[in-house]
Amino acid sequence: MNIGGLHHITLVASHAQRTTDFYTGVLGLRLVKQTVNFDDPGSYHLYFGDSLGRPGSVVTFFEWPQAPRGKPGLGGTHHFALQVADYAGLLQWKRRLTDLGVAVDGPFDRHYFQSIYFHDPDGAIIEIATVGPGWTVDELPTALGSAYQAPPEAMLSANRDAERIAATTWSEPVPEITPAMALSRGMHHITAIGADIERTNAFYSELLGLQRVKMTSNFDDPSSAHWYWGVEQGQPGTLLTYFERDPARTRPVQMGVGQTHHFAFQVPDDATQLAFRERLLRAGLRVSPVMDRIYFKSIYTNDPDGHIVELATAGPGFAVDEAPEELGRSLKLPPWLESYRGQIERRLQPLKLRDWTALEPVKW
Repeated sequence: MNIGGLHHITLVASHAQRTTDFYTGVLGLRLVKQTVNFDDPGSYHLYFGDSLGRPGSVVTFFEWPQAPRGKPGLGGTHHFALQVADYAGLLQWKRRLTDLGVAVDGPFDRHYFQSIYFHDPDGAIIEIATVGPGWTVDELPTALGSAYQAPPEAMLSANRDAERIAATTWSEPVPEITPAMALSRGMHHITAIGADIERTNAFYSELLGLQRVKMTSNFDDPSSAHWYWGVEQGQPGTLLTYFERDPARTRPVQMGVGQTHHFAFQVPDDATQLAFRERLLRAGLRVSPVMDRIYFKSIYTNDPDGHIVELATAGPGFAVDEAPEELGRSLKLPPWLESYRGQIERRLQPLKLRDWTALEPVKW
């Protein structure tokens, strides 16, 4: 009974068209499904990912135009990361984003990878991280996550050299996303915020069975813990990480625009999902019934800090109700909402799927 890695992350957006323009036009992800929030059919639920929306590549959004701006805190996520193959691709992303008017921080050396940070139009923090060098730079593969690893002081000093970091970028404009820099590999990790790292470890390691692959500190705040969990020795795309913050000095998350609503792990099939549900119930946790999301089935629970955690089946996938080449081109509804299509469509602003061959700098 195993978790296979990340499935998706779902955030709150204020404007579906602007979100679509950013994630498809700027980042090159594919809109793989236009549908609605099944629990709130008057609002969009948009899915972006690789060419087929494979588990681990998917970033989704609820459109809540009237929602207040969210604020990070305990029980929420800090950011999510997409993966790029190498450092050259990372620098190409920095140049592309800055040329398009997106402010970028980095590149930073995170010891186990290099990364840059920026914000989407609603303020969500996005990181792009390289695949390597990986977790074995300071521990043997057989000992991952078994002992605290202090951030190297030389690396911390280098990351404080703001002038050098700001000047480090790709030498030429990057008007098109090349195959080498494409984000089709999917997510690298999701980073959340918790109040008690040992309690968090008990939930993810002991209850959900994830492998702890690193115990270190927040490289931007070395006084606080930063731990990583994953599968297959922490392969990118399987990773969840937590910053530990003092609850006396850190507010709870405020749900809203630019914040994560929930994140999901993938399980291979219905039977595994049901087995996890029984395990969570035996542990005394609140767990939802199995919910049919058409493209997968889901159960929902909460971690000790209140994060909504979903376990979603790997299939049947997004091609279950439209051909692969047609993914994301029209509004799809579950069978129980089809009779309300006219009413639903009147409440939604139709999306324009644009040609991004001549993308110009804009104020996102």
